[in-house]
Amino acid sequence: MKKILNIDNMPREHIDDPNFQSKMQTLLIGNALGCEKIYVNIDYVKPGGKSVKYHSHSKQEEFFLIMQGSGLLRMNGEEVSIKTGDVISKPAGQEIAHQFINNGSEILQILDAGTREKDDIATYPDENVVFIRNKGLVFDIKDSMTGWTSDPNS
Repeated sequence: MKKILNIDNMPREHIDDPNFQSKMQTLLIGNALGCEKIYVNIDYVKPGGKSVKYHSHSKQEEFFLIMQGSGLLRMNGEEVSIKTGDVISKPAGQEIAHQFINNGSEILQILDAGTREKDDIATYPDENVVFIRNKGLVFDIKDSMTGWTSDPNS
């Protein structure tokens, strides 16, 4: 069965922050349509806002299209100006940290699509945090163990 939906009639349960009270709102289009292997979102970032915390993925591939507005893409420690019409690819498994920052005067609108990866691990380098997404587990990298080995005979 094909599912067709107009984003102007997005069900509220598929809108993160439906009243747009914070600096960002996301339409969870893929979820609303029942997509299983990919996610498709439209992110609306207010001036002065950030799309997400600066992070990378272990397995997830992502694609972004700047639909409206301008801002900065923070990617692997660099900041690059972005504007309407720019497209960005973030291949899977290359630990490419990324974040969009709206330093403009209008809402930054981003089409955000990617793969859904069950065992994806997100790393947040600014906070030294590792998040095992499907298990909901968060670890502080600074608390890593030293001297541990996987060798059962040592």
